[in-house]
Amino acid sequence: MGSVHAYDSATGKRYRVLYRKPDHGQGQKRGFKTKRDAELFLASVEVSKAKGEFVDASAARSTVDALGVEWLKNQTHLKPSSFRPVEIAWRLYVRPEWGKRAVGDIRHSQVQAWVSQISADRGATTVLRAYGVLASILDAALEDRRISANPARGVNLPRKTGKKRVYLSHAQVQALADNAKDRGTLIFFLAYTGLRWGEATGLRVRDLDALRRRVVVNENAVNVGGRIIVGTPKSHTARSVPYPAFLSEPLARECEGKDRAALLFGNGVDHVRLPDSRRGWFVGAVVKSQTADKTFERVTVHDLRHTAASLSISAGANVKAVQRMLGHASAAMTLDTYADLFEDDLDDVATALDQARTSASVANLLPNGDIGKRKTP
Repeated sequence: MGSVHAYDSATGKRYRVLYRKPDHGQGQKRGFKTKRDAELFLASVEVSKAKGEFVDASAARSTVDALGVEWLKNQTHLKPSSFRPVEIAWRLYVRPEWGKRAVGDIRHSQVQAWVSQISADRGATTVLRAYGVLASILDAALEDRRISANPARGVNLPRKTGKKRVYLSHAQVQALADNAKDRGTLIFFLAYTGLRWGEATGLRVRDLDALRRRVVVNENAVNVGGRIIVGTPKSHTARSVPYPAFLSEPLARECEGKDRAALLFGNGVDHVRLPDSRRGWFVGAVVKSQTADKTFERVTVHDLRHTAASLSISAGANVKAVQRMLGHASAAMTLDTYADLFEDDLDDVATALDQARTSASVANLLPNGDIGKRKTP
């Protein structure tokens, strides 16, 4: 238990509370005008200790800057490509606004005002990422008992709107590959395997199994701040992906003159970099395709992954096979991502149910024992 002590100050008699913290260190709070106020505070301290909700006032004075730097150091589980946008959000949005603030002084309404302010000028992805960094830092402060509740939780956040996916037809993929010229094989490969750009450009000659027409995805080459960082695939696990027979010869040509450790695409030494989204060779190929075909929509490199899913489903591949090809964590994720591709299946379900009901009704109308029997001449 703690104790209450009176003392004289320049403004008159005041009371000081002494108490033991959960770590057995001594804490105190001064300046109470009445003994009753001091006793009530001491009682609240004892109750919070008993409930495991005690917050050390000195710990609550820790700044977001100090805790944020430490929090970033602990994000070792993130891949470099995932860590970079988090670090940018911290540096550009969270640190300038909250860095000097003590975590114990941050209020829910202040966080809401900040989110609303940056939402006026930035997209939902940027806002959600910046908010996520602040909320995670305050979660860590909560776990350390620096604050009794996270003031960032429960604020109103902007919603991300789903970006329209573009699916190319077989003919459009052919046109795009033709217009990409020496990059045509890469275009075909992305559109018919569904590999991510970094997975495709990270493939080595040894990853190609020409007999089974498979590639083994072991690496993912991602451009992070101008540097190519090679790591594991997004799912952290290797996977075997089939490719159609028509790609056998073009892929064989990609292997010519290269040893087994060489990169499959490009010169074998340097990773093929993602083309510039405004003036790169891919945009040039898209523009040429649009000139010849007015129905050809503007596509990105990543849309070729969506195209692979669309062409596979149209060809009759089941969801589990598409999931394994794309490297999704589960079939449910594949269904959620490409739910629009299965809309036509709803008509097939209704038709099948109608046919089944009709067959059942006809069977019920036939006399017993007549089903399946032939009449004797």
